[in-house]
Amino acid sequence: MTAVLGDSTSTDTAVAIGVPPQLARRRPTRSRVGSVLWHVICLVILAVLLYPVIWLLGSSFKPGTEILANPSPIPWQVTFENYATALQGVGPLSLWQLFLNSMTISTLTVIGNVFSCALAAYAFARLKFRARGALFAFMIMTIMLPMHVVLIPQFIIFNQLGMIGTILPLVLPKFLATEAFFVFLMMQFIRGIPRQLDEAALIDGAGPFRTFWSIILPLMRPSLVTTTIFSFIWSWDDFFPQLIYLQNPDTYTLQLGLRLFVDQTSASAFGPMFAMSVLAILPVVIFFAIFQRYLVDGMATSGLKG
Repeated sequence: MTAVLGDSTSTDTAVAIGVPPQLARRRPTRSRVGSVLWHVICLVILAVLLYPVIWLLGSSFKPGTEILANPSPIPWQVTFENYATALQGVGPLSLWQLFLNSMTISTLTVIGNVFSCALAAYAFARLKFRARGALFAFMIMTIMLPMHVVLIPQFIIFNQLGMIGTILPLVLPKFLATEAFFVFLMMQFIRGIPRQLDEAALIDGAGPFRTFWSIILPLMRPSLVTTTIFSFIWSWDDFFPQLIYLQNPDTYTLQLGLRLFVDQTSASAFGPMFAMSVLAILPVVIFFAIFQRYLVDGMATSGLKG
């Protein structure tokens, strides 16, 4: 009865504004068909994009003899031996040790990027000092430098400092605001915060650091969360720098542990390697699921504008 009254009301409204009754009845049907078609197209595109992950997940439950024989993501025979082998680790390294090493590097990377890049962004956005424009341009230019260009000079420096084989080459630069992308991201966000807040803090006797800590930093939460998400994901998925600097097996991460599945025997253990790959993806998925809602938290500062 409610649906009938709703259709009748919509038709009466359409007639009142000059739309023929026939078109008024057809438009909702066409709208529903178009919506269903659009959702089907989006689901198909999503399935194509997620197919490698689906194939990886399905192959992690296949026996070793079936992985190459069965190209489909659906296993003919389901087995959990791959996960049992992956949970045992690789050689003398346990899975929990590899996981702890990856988590330690990623956590320290997040902490270093968030605080150092926030301080650098505040300095470029609010403070006035000599050669600020030149230093900012030089910082932006570093974004265009490939990692391989600076890898050898950095390796020589860290080798002379005796840091090769430890996690310091991977973590220490993050505390020096070396990620120009995050500095630029936070700087643009700080520029959107009204300067009247800085002036009010100055009148109350607050210095630059106090203003940053008490006024600017709490308002930077959306950019801080964005930096946290990307820093964690990029650090967790990183492989090449870890391969160069981590020469001690006790400091190996999950990514280097996956490589050992290929090198430890003449025949690659694809099943356990796929199972460990799935386990390595889970922290990133969980981390993003928890914090992704803060990516759109920019509306929290909308009350400051007016």
